[in-house]
Amino acid sequence: MILILAAPGARRANLLPSLTTILKRCRTSPMRTPIFQIDAFTTRRFAGNPAAVMPMGSFLADAVLQAIAAENNLAETAFLVPEGSDYRLRWFTPTTEVPLCGHATLASAAVVMERLEPGRASVIFHSASGLLAVKRTNAGYVMDFPVRPSEQVPTPLGLAEALGIVPSEVLVDAFNYMALLESAQAVRELAPDIAAIARLDRSGVIVTAPGDETYDFVSRYFAPAKGIPEDPVTGGAHCALAPYWAKRLGKTEFRALQASRRGGEIICRLVYDRVELEGACVFYLEGEATI
Repeated sequence: MILILAAPGARRANLLPSLTTILKRCRTSPMRTPIFQIDAFTTRRFAGNPAAVMPMGSFLADAVLQAIAAENNLAETAFLVPEGSDYRLRWFTPTTEVPLCGHATLASAAVVMERLEPGRASVIFHSASGLLAVKRTNAGYVMDFPVRPSEQVPTPLGLAEALGIVPSEVLVDAFNYMALLESAQAVRELAPDIAAIARLDRSGVIVTAPGDETYDFVSRYFAPAKGIPEDPVTGGAHCALAPYWAKRLGKTEFRALQASRRGGEIICRLVYDRVELEGACVFYLEGEATI
């Protein structure tokens, strides 16, 4: 019940706008939507790359999706809506929408197969990068992604200064520079100038080197231009790394380590013009968001 008190002699017409506004607010309830936070490309919590996954009946306005991703403040938030027996998938960093994200796709597949449709063995996502198929495996999930071919170029102006080291080789694709370093230790110890990387003419920089221990190669990925100073584990980067190391090592299957602070392991397979990326996921958080 709403009680409105008016001064003597007040005209009724003056009350109607306030009453209408109050009743409208009473009828309007916030939208509640499920939210999952998943650690991708890892078998243990607090490692790998965390992603938020938010299933919806339909996509909200782009500005709202971007605001949600900024509020989540993770490297990626994935939004998925049903499309027949498949799903349509979009990815947002805290500052922008991106055309492809590996770890958030892996996390989305885990949500579909473990929570939305338990027992489902595979799923197809419709995305800005085309159809992305994900299948359940004994150890986790395997994704089928498009390859990202790269070409060798002279070291671009500012790259060596940004990295604090002169790479032995530099390649480029439509999205990133890839810098080859001499050793896995050099990759691990790298302390780049993040602000300088943001000023380069590509959205990110991959650094890589031959692997040590049981890994074929190691890498790290920096993308401050997309709001990600360093990404813990990056599926999209491995779409470029797999074909590069296939040529270098003369093989098509790799055990890769992304040597960020959190760290993550990816099994990569080059299959013609596609890259299979296999990894596990761990559920960290499950609940509802009020929008």
